[in-house]
Amino acid sequence: MALQRLKAAASYLMLILILPGLDDASSLHDSEEAFNRPVEKASEMFSKDFQCHHMLKHLYNGARITVQMPPKVESHWVSTSCEVRPGPEFITRSYRFYSNNTFKAYQFNYGDNHCTQPSYTLVIVGKLRLRQTSWIIRGATEADYHLHRVQIVCHSKMKAEEISLSLNRSCPGFLPGPKTWEPHLPYDLSSNESGCNCFRALNFAMHELQLLRVEKQHLHHNPEQVVQELFLGNIHTNWSQRMYSRPSSYQPPLQDAKNHAHGSMVCRIISQSDEYHPPVLPPKADLPVGLYGHWVSQRCEVRPEVLFLTRHFVFHDNNNTWEGHYYHFSDPVCKHPTFTIYAKGRYSHRIPSAKVMGGTEFVFKVNHMKVTPMDAATVSLLNVFNGNACGAEGSWHVGVEQDVTHTNGCVALGIGLPHTEYELFKMEQDAKGRYLLFNGQRPSDGSSPDRPEKRATSYQAPLVQCAASVDRLDESTENSKQSKNINNGSVRYHHSAGATVLLFICMVRHIYC
Repeated sequence: MALQRLKAAASYLMLILILPGLDDASSLHDSEEAFNRPVEKASEMFSKDFQCHHMLKHLYNGARITVQMPPKVESHWVSTSCEVRPGPEFITRSYRFYSNNTFKAYQFNYGDNHCTQPSYTLVIVGKLRLRQTSWIIRGATEADYHLHRVQIVCHSKMKAEEISLSLNRSCPGFLPGPKTWEPHLPYDLSSNESGCNCFRALNFAMHELQLLRVEKQHLHHNPEQVVQELFLGNIHTNWSQRMYSRPSSYQPPLQDAKNHAHGSMVCRIISQSDEYHPPVLPPKADLPVGLYGHWVSQRCEVRPEVLFLTRHFVFHDNNNTWEGHYYHFSDPVCKHPTFTIYAKGRYSHRIPSAKVMGGTEFVFKVNHMKVTPMDAATVSLLNVFNGNACGAEGSWHVGVEQDVTHTNGCVALGIGLPHTEYELFKMEQDAKGRYLLFNGQRPSDGSSPDRPEKRATSYQAPLVQCAASVDRLDESTENSKQSKNINNGSVRYHHSAGATVLLFICMVRHIYC
């Protein structure tokens, strides 16, 4: 009986998280009926988890989001928090795009993880030209840019001397003689007049402008209030590739400074700043990372190379175990489900990061996994594989979960078991006092942080806590022997044969969408 209830509960989680939608209602009609049948019965078992259900249901119902295609970017866009870029780099951004296709962008760089100690500011002036709809990320627009001038203003004598030395090493002769820059004065890193640049000293590029998406979100509590967000291309996690690679996912979004959410103090501070008066954000203490309770995605998330997903993690801090539900979709608003992954394992080594200020390091192990195909294309692919490559050969059906632990994961989806990942976490509170959990950004090349030197130095989109404690409902015999665990993003995507097949899945999903 307990086992039956656990299976029903697992089904319910899957069902409420993967809701069909978008325009193609006819193609999703059958799967919608399959999803909704057990919901009423299973919901009785999860009344205590109502808040998590409510958050995810709101997300899958579209969260009242509309997308502009092509995007209208003419406005003033600003960061909503102190952002962490790979490196790590701590930064806030203030970008203005004009009707004549020119732009002026401020990148404010800091020496601390709360953006209270400005170190230098880049002033970037150029021109942007929108191109076609992206073939890399559905719902995005590709663009070209041309830089007219890039200037730097250092905010301390120490930083001015440090960057001067770096310039002399990277670009011999760029600074004449033993000259060093002075603080609070603008200096050209590049200009049309001089015909040269020295971006290598700072590993600087504006390739984020090559991928854009603008969303309008009607707030749930006030439908009349609209928040506009601008998503720009991600920064490559490999420092050596930053100046050369095109983006394949997004950075944290910028908000329109004219109608930012909740009258954000951070947005106001950044929007009123310039290179001589860099924004200094309100100081706050680092929160200790507490891995316990339920955490869910706040938006449809994008991973490199055409992967859209939402996540639901549950952490059991009494025995250091976790569970993770990954819900994959073929579209950028997470309406068309393709497959889900349930993973669990253990975590250890809660130590402060020596490399990323404010971060905490963990080691996660994945030792158990289940897969549920949610569309016909994924079922067809899974059934093509012979032998013990992914579950029982030829037995896959839409909406039916299979345990793939005994086949060491699923080659068809590029997922292998057992697996260890070296993770980075931090916790914050938002303006409403809710706890947010950030875990390490996935490598841009699609690999996994399976060695300490590959540990992330930046973060994914944060999860929000939806339940502070884990409900101790009737647990199955399996759960009494193996502690349940909830996910932190530690699913491995192999590069070899599995990566090729995963790319095929992405192509199939585009055909079906």
